[in-house]
Amino acid sequence: MLRWFMIVVVAVCATAIAPARQSSGYHVVRRYPLGGDGGWDYLLLDPGSRRLYVSRGTHVVVIDADSGVRRGEIPNTPGVHGVALAPDVGRGATSNGRDGSVTIFDVQSLQALGRVRTTGGNPDAIVYEPATHRVFTFNGAGQNATAIDLMAGAVAGTVALGGKPEFAVAPGDGRIFVNIENTAELVVLDARRLAVAARWPLAPCEEPTGLSLDAAHARLFVGCSNRLMVVVDPGSGRVVAKLPIGGAVDGTAFDPGTGLAFSSNGEGTLTVVREVSPDSFAVVDTVPTQRGARTLALDPRTHAVFLATADFGPAPAPTPEQPRPRPVVVPGTFVILVVGR
Repeated sequence: MLRWFMIVVVAVCATAIAPARQSSGYHVVRRYPLGGDGGWDYLLLDPGSRRLYVSRGTHVVVIDADSGVRRGEIPNTPGVHGVALAPDVGRGATSNGRDGSVTIFDVQSLQALGRVRTTGGNPDAIVYEPATHRVFTFNGAGQNATAIDLMAGAVAGTVALGGKPEFAVAPGDGRIFVNIENTAELVVLDARRLAVAARWPLAPCEEPTGLSLDAAHARLFVGCSNRLMVVVDPGSGRVVAKLPIGGAVDGTAFDPGTGLAFSSNGEGTLTVVREVSPDSFAVVDTVPTQRGARTLALDPRTHAVFLATADFGPAPAPTPEQPRPRPVVVPGTFVILVVGR
């Protein structure tokens, strides 16, 4: 009996002194109802102008990040996935997946300045690479990247990637890192030579999607479809850490001001990861958001996270052409969630 009592006491004391996971303090603090029809994909925040660029299927809606008020739009971007900004030349570009094109626009007026055809079908992610002053699209159907000179409004070259590219980041030194979804690899693209400089496996990551960078400590954060975030050394390709996240991730972000990394999970959660050191990471919170909130943009000034989603109705009946149809978006319910402290 005494032995049993001592076991209980030890267990209770151990529980009392064990460090509990602390909340990050993040929660949904505001909602910007934008309405309208159609789907959505990537978000992009311009911290200087406080503009949030929201892709909406056939156009890009631009809103004030602090109030949700509309500031304008970029029309005629069929199947738009993403937006890239080149502040040094005052231009931006959209990746239009449906017709395989890029719309070049003026960042002040949002007026279209030209249109360029990509060298591969379904341009998806798009980034600006400052060292070469070029925009790169990552073309899912073409399994390649297209380099575009924004001032000339012309294609500067093509790079074969050996698989279906997903998201990409450009640290500004002439390299671009891009996830290859179907091979579960990370490719390093040399933007100056227009060539693949390295190719690294991401195991145990499967079907990588979101990608973000901690430039100060040289760490990449990869969102994986098998409910993992892997942290990668961009100098060697070494997988430094793996962490559990929610399902249906499509975006990650890193906040250098707080040392927190985020994954936006379409199941309706935001996973918050703390960078304890460049080789040590821990999940500190799982924040409820809303179903479908799978892409994100980080505000480095306020440390808020923006998410896009809508309400969903039931999925239509399966057909031979669509054996697993997606749930139908309820018209007029599209919303931007602001997750902050």
